[in-house]
Amino acid sequence: MNRGAVVAVVSVLGCLALALPTGTGAEGKDRTGRRPPPDQERRAALEEALRRTLADTVAAAPHFPGMLLRVDTPRYGLSWGAAAGLADRATGRPLTPDDEARVASVTKTFTAATVLRLVEQGHIALDTPIARYLPAAYTTLLAGGGYRPDRITVRHLLRHTGGLADYADTDAFDAAVRAAPSHHWTRLEQVRFALAHGRPVAPPGAVYHYADTGYILLGEIIERVSGLPLAAAYRSLLRFGPLGLVHTYLETLEPEPPARPPRAHQYYAGLDLERVDASFDLYGGGGLVSTMADLGRFYRALLRGQVFARPGTLRAMLTIPATNADDADDARRGDGYGMGIYRLTAANAACWGHDGAWETFAFHCPALDLTIAASDNQGDVDIDERAFLARIIQLVRDGDGGRSLP
Repeated sequence: MNRGAVVAVVSVLGCLALALPTGTGAEGKDRTGRRPPPDQERRAALEEALRRTLADTVAAAPHFPGMLLRVDTPRYGLSWGAAAGLADRATGRPLTPDDEARVASVTKTFTAATVLRLVEQGHIALDTPIARYLPAAYTTLLAGGGYRPDRITVRHLLRHTGGLADYADTDAFDAAVRAAPSHHWTRLEQVRFALAHGRPVAPPGAVYHYADTGYILLGEIIERVSGLPLAAAYRSLLRFGPLGLVHTYLETLEPEPPARPPRAHQYYAGLDLERVDASFDLYGGGGLVSTMADLGRFYRALLRGQVFARPGTLRAMLTIPATNADDADDARRGDGYGMGIYRLTAANAACWGHDGAWETFAFHCPALDLTIAASDNQGDVDIDERAFLARIIQLVRDGDGGRSLP
């Protein structure tokens, strides 16, 4: 749901389970007793360093269940995934590297990319007011809440500069979900909730204010303009098949993939979110379920220009307006929110990605050709996301031996 430094890393006290690939032994030899080539040795050392980092991070938060981590850097010949801790507290099932998880606001990058594909096709104009694309039920509701859907544009929604109140980041919504976890929310109901529990934040374009409200409106626009259900629009316009996204799907709104991997349970303030109807975070601001490998594939393809038909579309997505840096330090670094994606500088590397409230994040760092995706399953305690990324980046740089990574 809410974007911020929301990477919590997790374990269970006294029960640390690591599901990891094997490599060379402590003496640097493989199982045959032969010493591997230098590149293989270097890669094995990097994998071991990544294992230790995952284990140390999880062990530092012993009241959390577990964590998934995926690191890919073809330049170094590394495609590595691991898991630590538990997938399910009740049964004690350990996490495995291939487990799927709800990715929450990471979905926003998919939503924004789908809107931009419709822009490429001439079906949406970024600077057209949303009143042109939304049905009357929404525009009437927004106008009654003090908004101007005739002035809020698609670009404003993509950049969180529409001045909309966020229904998801309120105590009232949290209480409503807890009081009736099996309640099935509709998109219109959530917009109505935003209006009942918040007022317009600012005129359109004036300030950055992160709001799931805007992204569920974008979900409605996608469906209206494309004529497709949101799940089908993601799948066709973003070309899930060619990208190899075989374990990514919009929960409850399309059939689950065949032979899907096990699901990691995710927790928030003691609540197992598997017991909560998926509709509470579903309609474009969140809702996708994926694996870390799939998330890495998508962000790598997106940042390599393999999702859009025109290079200018990606440039527009990555353009950060002056309003959208979180603070002066972000502005100095060039960091901030573009369209459904944000730039974060870690260890002097510019990385692009998104995070989500259920503690899932994915970033691609183009200059390093490095993709990092992670998910822990405790959604209410944060650690320093920038520092975590910086640690992984530095390990990869050290493992490269200074040969090719800037």
